[in-house]
Amino acid sequence: MELTLSTPALLFSTVSLLMIAFTNRFLAIANLIRDLHKQFQQNPDRVVVDQIKNLHTRLRLIRTIQALAVMSLLLSAVCMLVLLQDEPAIARLLFIGALVLQILALAISVFEISISIKALQIELNDMENELGKRRFELFNLRSKPEMESRTPPATD
Repeated sequence: MELTLSTPALLFSTVSLLMIAFTNRFLAIANLIRDLHKQFQQNPDRVVVDQIKNLHTRLRLIRTIQALAVMSLLLSAVCMLVLLQDEPAIARLLFIGALVLQILALAISVFEISISIKALQIELNDMENELGKRRFELFNLRSKPEMESRTPPATD
């Protein structure tokens, strides 16, 4: 496969979108933590502490995602410079490194999203307890066919 200047440039738009999305997530979570902290100061509650811990974990993951995305962008830019110097072997290694960093960022983003489900579980736990249900359908990650097979057939 021939590596041209336009190949590493393809990662620029992906990294930009990642950075915008996760910067917005970071800011929203930081504001939520501030609000929860005020709420805790007025009425100390274990649920609020659990929420803040969960959100803090998510902030650390988002920071890691952003760092990996920036390093991917940096490697892509250096790869382009190395291509201009006519060093395709080094450029290929730099491009592979940029791709690996981007793959890691995306994998961590999937993990961060799964943690956000836990935050919803903490938030809605009191409703589940009051309604006597172990969990809402929102948190049931089974596939539809599996759920349908558990439903008894209707009798006429």
